[in-house]
Amino acid sequence: ATQLTTPEFLGVNSAEQNVAWQAYFLIYVFAASIGFATALAEPSLLAVALKAEQISGGTIRALGLRIAVAIGVAFGLTLGTFRIVTGIELYYFIIAGYVVVLIETLFSPKIIIGLAYDIGGVTTSTVTVPLVTALGLQLAEAVPGRNPLLDGFGLVAFACLFPIIAVLSYVQLAQWLGKRSISSKP
Repeated sequence: ATQLTTPEFLGVNSAEQNVAWQAYFLIYVFAASIGFATALAEPSLLAVALKAEQISGGTIRALGLRIAVAIGVAFGLTLGTFRIVTGIELYYFIIAGYVVVLIETLFSPKIIIGLAYDIGGVTTSTVTVPLVTALGLQLAEAVPGRNPLLDGFGLVAFACLFPIIAVLSYVQLAQWLGKRSISSKP
């Protein structure tokens, strides 16, 4: 993160000069890549996804669940790095995220809600947490005007929250597509 946020790389004259959030595009791509890869590599997620597929009789596919979670972690880390770069308070994102979770919960099949909520905790385990924490702390240290103690932490919260949203969205999309294909058959 330090190399990608140096003033020379970003094209500014000094570290004190304000940098637009758009200049950190490569950091956002890097965060999304780290999020996607760590979620797919997470052994606890693999175990839960395989068990969910087994228990559901194949209705929930392990690979589909893992990819949905990985997309959620990738999006969450991208948004979290945006928060660090811009300095927006963490609680705005967390409150908005949980409002989305609550609304999605109302429209999701009851059978998947517990799994979706547990996925957030399962995702943040042995592979994800060390990498995500290091990314947040180093990025907050490298971005001018950020305090690693105040701004560097919080990425793990994004890595927990957004997989819940992604899984609930995945299930709602699958349910909608299933209803749509049934209604389109003559």
